Amino acid sequence: MSSLPNVLTGFRIAIIPVLVGALFAGGDAGRWMAFFLFAVAAVTDFFDGYAARRMGSLSRLGQMLDPIADKLLITAALIMLVAQGPVTGIHVVAVIVILVREVLISGLREFLSGQQVTVAVTPLAKWKTTVQMIATGILLIGPAGDRIFWGLTDIGLALLWIAAFMTAYTGFEYWRGARVHLSEDPAADQQELRS
Repeated sequence: MSSLPNVLTGFRIAIIPVLVGALFAGGDAGRWMAFFLFAVAAVTDFFDGYAARRMGSLSRLGQMLDPIADKLLITAALIMLVAQGPVTGIHVVAVIVILVREVLISGLREFLSGQQVTVAVTPLAKWKTTVQMIATGILLIGPAGDRIFWGLTDIGLALLWIAAFMTAYTGFEYWRGARVHLSEDPAADQQELRS
């Protein structure tokens, strides 16, 4: 846990309750603080992977914690955006799509790892994460940002829907790529593993 990439991953997890507390504090100051914390966490998401590759310090702990940290950060932020706005009404459906997909795919990944199977992350899935991060960051500012840039929340909501569609599509692609390993026919599964 002492390597720099793992420290950065741990930092992303540790920052979550502070971010939630800032949103509970309310007001423009609380929203800007939440945005700042989220932005810092998003930047560390890039640098922990970059540092791990550059330093040759890829670890099993880091490989396990990194996607968990991302999902915890996004999930906590989205739940708070639904609880305190500006994500309300029909826009909550986009959040549900994102969260349901993440839970299902996390369970699928856990199952496949037990089968010694890995499914590569596609470039589109990486873009999905980027759009999720940008949309969530904009929405964390919410009304505080609208006072500076009119319509900023609307842009965030539009990006949230784009992220939801990308999330659903990449989830379907992941499921389609993994379904052969869910077969009740072990021979078919082994054949796919060898191909």
